[in-house]
Amino acid sequence: MVKRSRGSLSKTTRKSKKRKKVTVSTIVRKFDVGDKVLLTPGHVVKGRLPRKYNGKHGKIVEKRGNSYVIEVADGGKRKRFITDSVHLAPLR
Repeated sequence: MVKRSRGSLSKTTRKSKKRKKVTVSTIVRKFDVGDKVLLTPGHVVKGRLPRKYNGKHGKIVEKRGNSYVIEVADGGKRKRFITDSVHLAPLR
């Protein structure tokens, strides 16, 4: 038998099809530096975050082009990710 691949996108295609569609308003959404955001990795491949960080919240540190640098607490460490606004939601 062939061993199944366990890549970073393993088991995500079925889960991402169940999510709601990406709208234009989520693509062009703007955030300011210092805003707190919720990480919600969508099924858009560009700027996708690892599944591990789904539902976590972070802070926008800087803006790079059309993307944002997000700082997230992971255990006792602070990690930074570069992602698009499609994968972010405002935290209220």
